[in-house]
Amino acid sequence: MTGTLVLAGTPIGDVADAPPRLAAELATADVVAAEDTRRLRRLTQALGVHTTGRVVSYFEGNETARTPELVEALEGGARVLLVTDAGMPSVSDPGYRLVAAAVEKDIKVTAVPGPSAVLTALALSGLPVDRFCFEGFLPRKAGERLGRLREVADERRTLVYFEAPHRLDDTLAAMAEVFGEERRAAVCRELTKTYEEVKRGPLGALAAWAAEGVRGEITVVVEGAADTGPQELDPAELVRRVQVREEAGERRKEAIAAVAAEVGLPKREVFDAVVAAKNAARQEPEVGKGLT
Repeated sequence: MTGTLVLAGTPIGDVADAPPRLAAELATADVVAAEDTRRLRRLTQALGVHTTGRVVSYFEGNETARTPELVEALEGGARVLLVTDAGMPSVSDPGYRLVAAAVEKDIKVTAVPGPSAVLTALALSGLPVDRFCFEGFLPRKAGERLGRLREVADERRTLVYFEAPHRLDDTLAAMAEVFGEERRAAVCRELTKTYEEVKRGPLGALAAWAAEGVRGEITVVVEGAADTGPQELDPAELVRRVQVREEAGERRKEAIAAVAAEVGLPKREVFDAVVAAKNAARQEPEVGKGLT
């Protein structure tokens, strides 16, 4: 019989938040795959647990190489426990590749639910929680970051992001530029730790606050765009929105469909605007030549 892959949530700050099942799994697993074996050692010491199974590292740098080895152990009947530094494996952390490989081999995958920075920040933000989407980390380069934000500028669901403290001021400034300075947001810092802080306010004010320097683990929650119903936009603006999506990597057909959905217009109307703009661009040299 094949074994079982167990994804276990670990505390995002306060060790007392560790679920009771985590200690039992750590003590009995045949293999413990950890993002950082030194942090795992500190966690087991804090929980008073002694691991009897083999401990291996499993992080971004060795995921590809280590996955076949863990799958082989699972196929041999082992119970493999996967833990990351904080929170649930696979959520902006190592784990997806191993889960996908295990599923492909029809190996059982289960989880020990635990703390989540995404859900904790969302609950504390004071922003709508009925519908939300998790966007993970934004690109480090300014142009790519702006492009990613423009893709969701009209997203009506609440947005949740992770960010490094030294990039927070640039990220909030970019969000204020794309979403508008008055869009509400919450910066959640050091969740469940001694110096936990939730700073709420409009993006413009939060960007100014972050410019002074912020430390700690950061989760940013941003209010979704207002539902204004079908928008009355001129063809040039429709074309601009399509171009933004194309520059971000979408195919033109997909970009047109997305823009049409955003503004509540038929796809044909957006398509016609793009075609008209393309034809006008082709004719410009000829018009200029005729005027000389």
